[in-house]
Amino acid sequence: MSDTVDGRWAEIFGPRYLSVTTILALGVSLFAFNVFLSATALPSAVQELGGIEVISWATTLYLVFAIVGGAAAALIKRRLGSRFALIGLASVFLLGTLIAASAGGMPQVLVGRAVQGLGEGVVAALCFALIPELFPSRLVPKVFGMQAIVWAVAAFGGPAGAGALTELISWRAAFLINVPLVLIFGVMVLLVVPANQKIAGSSGFPGLRLAAIGAGTMLVALAAIAPPASAALLLMGAAIALVAAVWMDRRSAERLMPPDAFSLKTAVGSGLWLFLLMPIAGAATAVYLVLLLQQLWGYGPTQAAALGAVMAVGWSCSSVTVANVRKRATRRILIRTGPMLLALGLLAVLLALETNQLPILIVGQFASGMGFGISNGYIMLTIMEASTDAERDRTSALLPTTQSAGNALGAALAGVAANAAGYAQASGEAEILVAIVPLFFMAVSFAVLAWLAALRMVHLAKTTPIAQFAEG
Repeated sequence: MSDTVDGRWAEIFGPRYLSVTTILALGVSLFAFNVFLSATALPSAVQELGGIEVISWATTLYLVFAIVGGAAAALIKRRLGSRFALIGLASVFLLGTLIAASAGGMPQVLVGRAVQGLGEGVVAALCFALIPELFPSRLVPKVFGMQAIVWAVAAFGGPAGAGALTELISWRAAFLINVPLVLIFGVMVLLVVPANQKIAGSSGFPGLRLAAIGAGTMLVALAAIAPPASAALLLMGAAIALVAAVWMDRRSAERLMPPDAFSLKTAVGSGLWLFLLMPIAGAATAVYLVLLLQQLWGYGPTQAAALGAVMAVGWSCSSVTVANVRKRATRRILIRTGPMLLALGLLAVLLALETNQLPILIVGQFASGMGFGISNGYIMLTIMEASTDAERDRTSALLPTTQSAGNALGAALAGVAANAAGYAQASGEAEILVAIVPLFFMAVSFAVLAWLAALRMVHLAKTTPIAQFAEG
């Protein structure tokens, strides 16, 4: 097989693939914009409805149910078929949106957010599963580049759009903007996605495994807001629950995950570790940078958020640029380089904060984004290509779920590291600068672990037959 892979941007936007590309863009948009819309609208909802003590749970419940839904996505696809699974779970997301937007109190908002998370977790996972089903492998990097652009637009446009809707109309309007997106998405799915045959012979509902995944995710979320000692115990409990879920799944007749999930003996398992560890490393700046810029440099929320979004710009620009790489050898180099570029970017951000240097901060943020951008698409493509035909649905659907779990775990670990170093009690600039050093070194350590996982995955991928997806 040739080591050169050719594909053109014009193809994914041409007559043959435009409708499928639009569906995937809408699926990603639902997830990406909802993250920023809700974060902007919820403070206003709390001012009107009360319940500020539970505002963080609006995000926590969304995340927990999204991860549980994503874990079950491949099973749902097999039982309902792609078309009805996407339409059904998009309808669940729409129901959650309407529940939250019509809330008379924060408890109803929390219910709506949980229902939204369940629907969107499945939709996001199924959109990933559709990529190898509807696109040939030579076009997959272009698809991931398109998704990176959607995320970058959401990072800038989401808060601005939600802020305008909240100020000019109501926080409810910021939630309801999802409604037309869901309706367009549903119509496109009906027109384009084939009605796959359902797979019979179901062996029951995997309630215990999903409960273990949900419990593990909830413990991670609780660890993010707990004191250091309690957080450590919660994270240990989360690790036990999640390991138990993987162990039970490997022994189940109807699995949620591929059989080699998180095994260091295969390219798929090593790649999933890489896909988990990089978001853990990136969470340090995602959680704390905007706040630190306000505390240390006196920036306002808008200015600080704009600098935080530089990472998204680096991610999307580099992702689009490397989507044109044709040599598989070069793609392997990009996979190995991504985690190290992330580590260097994190060190640069720390240096910038310690020395009060804005140019170094911008370079560090852009480099961190590039670390994700140059490697993310090829990590996912390598995992998909290394998976067998029978397991590709499970493997592809697990990718966004693994990334969400990494974001959640990273946020919790960042909170533990910062609080253990005394960040919450720091009263002045000097104390803050001392307290954030362990936070960034923890993040860099996880980036180095991700680099080791990348080396392992690339080594194993060289000896694994490369699957070519069917021409969509």
